[in-house]
Formats: sequence, C-alpha cells, structure tokens
Amino acid sequence: MKTAQSSSDEDGKKHGLTVKHPRFNRESDFMVDGWRVFKIMAEFVSGFETMSDAGPAVTVFGSTRVSQGTPEYLLAEKLGRLLAEAGFAVITGGGPGVMEAANKGAQSAGGVSIGFNIKLPNQQNPNQYIDQDKLVSFQYFFVRKVMFLKYAQAFIALPGGFGTLDEVSEAITLIQTGKSERFPVILMGRSYWDGFYRWVKETMLQEKGYISEEDLQFIYLEESPEAVVEIIKGFYPDGYALNF
Repeated sequence: MKTAQSSSDEDGKKHGLTVKHPRFNRESDFMVDGWRVFKIMAEFVSGFETMSDAGPAVTVFGSTRVSQGTPEYLLAEKLGRLLAEAGFAVITGGGPGVMEAANKGAQSAGGVSIGFNIKLPNQQNPNQYIDQDKLVSFQYFFVRKVMFLKYAQAFIALPGGFGTLDEVSEAITLIQTGKSERFPVILMGRSYWDGFYRWVKETMLQEKGYISEEDLQFIYLEESPEAVVEIIKGFYPDGYALNF
C-alpha cells in the first residue's frame, strides 16, 4: 500500500524533480561532517602527542564488569605489574574492571600507566590508576582503536564482552591483511577463551578453510602472566617498532 509520501516521491521522480525527505538535508549534513573532520584530527593529534615518549607498550583488554578482589581482577593487576617490571608501558581503555586492575598493577610497579577512555552515553569514568599525563578521552571509537593498535607490542585479552571481542578481531584482521606489523594476540584465561579458540581453529580453519594456518601463528591461549611476558619478549628478537 502506497502512502501519500511515497506517491509524491514517485511523481517527483517522473518529472525529474529532486525529492527532499523530511529531516534529511545533504547540504547541512555535509557542513556538519566537514567540521567533524577537525574534531577527529584533534583526537589523533592528542593521542600521538601522549604516546610520543611512551616507549614499548602492551594493550590490555577485558570486561568493565569485573569487581575488585575477583580472580580476573587480581590476574589483570598482576599482569600489569609484571609488564611494567619488564619495561612495557601498559595501555588500557581507561575504565573500571580489568582496565583498572591492569593500570593499578603497572602504576604500583612504577611503570607507565596509560588510559584511552571513551565518552559514552552512560559516561565511562576513567579509573584512578592512570598517569596524570597519560589519559586521553576519545569521542570516536575508531580513533581510539588506532591508538590501541599503533603503539602496542602485544594485545592481551582477558575475559570480556563484545568490546573485547571487537578489539581482538580487529587486531587479528589488520595483521592478517598486512595492514599492520605482526604482534602477539594473547587470550588469557583458558576456561573462558578455549571454546572461541577451538571454533576458530576447527570450524574457520579446518572445516571451512576461511583462514590460513599462518593466521593462527601469532594467536596464543595462555594462563600464566609470567608466560605472557616471555611470549612478548621472545616475539621481538630484533627490537620493538611501531605497527604502522
């Protein structure tokens, strides 16, 4: 059934007229997008400046819903401390849960503790364990992702939700497609990640052939923070460099 609006649209098209829809104005949308480019540029510049003297760094992901004192929180805290003691700056998303724990561990060991916070409708507040000059708040997820990826010598994913899966998948895709240098992607917590890893290996690789064997050579399933540090150090026999 045609509505009055759809009928008038068809009549306009027949006579070669431009049909304007309510609340849709390309000219005004273009002006808004034009100014948005400068906001995006400003976020990139802020991130680049913050990371200019950070040195080798590792990005740690995981759930914001992890509470203090839980095994996941204590694991992330220990991981952050060991990474800092090994000379790595620790990058997180700047929020609570796993991110807070990793920042706390890094700061307690005297390491560089970095937080890339994201402005969300429900307002994710940055945690208190980020170095004062190493906190950057982003409006745009994709700018934040560039910062996570560009400076990281490794991605470590503790148990988390859709955001953690998104970051892990993006990192793997950039390495697989050659858009980034290879770096280790480490899934911490065998009981949590084992099903995901087996599905990737058995279904994506062996059953369907949608990926190659070499696509798994930089993905690790690990339990021990000490082993994670050794994996990262062993991955770079010739020294560290930016990923792109």
